[in-house]
Amino acid sequence: MTRTTEKQQHLATFVEHLDITAVNVVPLVEMMGRTAFSARDLARAGRIFDMMVRDEECGIILTLAGSVVSAGQRAAIVALIESNMVDAIVSTGANIVDQDFFEALGFRHYQGDRFADDNALRELMIDRIYDTYIDEEELRQCDDTVREIADGMPPGAYSSREFIGEMARFLQARDLGAGSIVRSAFERGVPIFVPAFSDCSAGFGLVHHQIHHPESHVAIDSVKDFRELTQIKIHQGTTGILMLGGGVPKNFVQDIVVSAEFLGHEASMHKYAVQLTVADERDGALSGSTLKEASSWGKVDTTYEQMVYGELTVTFPLVAGYAYHKRGWEHRAPRRFEQLFAAQRQTVATD
Repeated sequence: MTRTTEKQQHLATFVEHLDITAVNVVPLVEMMGRTAFSARDLARAGRIFDMMVRDEECGIILTLAGSVVSAGQRAAIVALIESNMVDAIVSTGANIVDQDFFEALGFRHYQGDRFADDNALRELMIDRIYDTYIDEEELRQCDDTVREIADGMPPGAYSSREFIGEMARFLQARDLGAGSIVRSAFERGVPIFVPAFSDCSAGFGLVHHQIHHPESHVAIDSVKDFRELTQIKIHQGTTGILMLGGGVPKNFVQDIVVSAEFLGHEASMHKYAVQLTVADERDGALSGSTLKEASSWGKVDTTYEQMVYGELTVTFPLVAGYAYHKRGWEHRAPRRFEQLFAAQRQTVATD
């Protein structure tokens, strides 16, 4: 058997993205709400997310951590974006670049085996994400595309939101990425922030770009990310957060309340908060800190908050599907936070 044939055998079955619009889970989630333990917590989380959607004053921020897109959740996220149920996204770089943008370029993730011989996979240039595979050779093309985008931009410091906007324009210009998070969010004015942008495939492309343009290059400014996201909080006032996992995206979005106050604005705590996680608080890690703990820091109100302990490829489709099929989004106006920064660019140009 040739290496090419062996690789093809491993990369044979696509990961299919889950469609929350296809199955009405409302009756199931409501039954869960009449039981106990994590099932009842999940049902309450669904109700809180539905409350965010129905609150006319609320801006909704979605955070993504872990390998969400490679695990088949992209279509569910896009359904929320297209239904005006998400107004801004804060994510790890892996979800946005290595996984979503990667698929937008025409590549795929594959069902794999978590017990596979990883040394053998490495020889075949197959990267494993638990029980899914990604073709390393295709991933390097994604890295190089990031380099190509950076090479085509005027030198300077950009927020990750600005750079991801250029990624979306790259897809539009080539008629690629229909149904991707990057393109769908951009076309609906939903800004995407990746505070640790270089901690993913994008980092390789940007390193290549900077090495070959040492005196005049593109850089990503995480402080600008923080400032822009704080600007959203100041503008909107009332906010809710739906957090998939924890990590940097979780802390980043919670901290904008404190940042807004530091800048002299009266900022209410996040009115609604739901976190879907497998981390608990026993190890003292931030991802395991509870939403009630965040209240002591002045970040999250405890009236409408819910932790759900469970793996998010199981919990997220139920919470998102519940709010989707309750259809409170049908009369919800899009917030189009991206326009805040378009107006800012116009002011700078005029000055």
